[in-house]
Amino acid sequence: MEKVIQTLKRRDGERRIPVLKMEIDYELQTLFDAMQASDQKQVEKSKRILERLRNELLRLEA
Repeated sequence: MEKVIQTLKRRDGERRIPVLKMEIDYELQTLFDAMQASDQKQVEKSKRILERLRNELLRLEA
């Protein structure tokens, strides 16, 4: 039963990785726009989001 659960989690992770990469790309664009506009509040928000997304991606790819 444990192997079945691990297999299902792996499949979910494999489906999540491409979506996660798209989310990172979008947030990087948001960060760039905020930097161009000197919007420090949005810059900090984007950095926090990117850190969370990065950690999730690292966990999934491990």
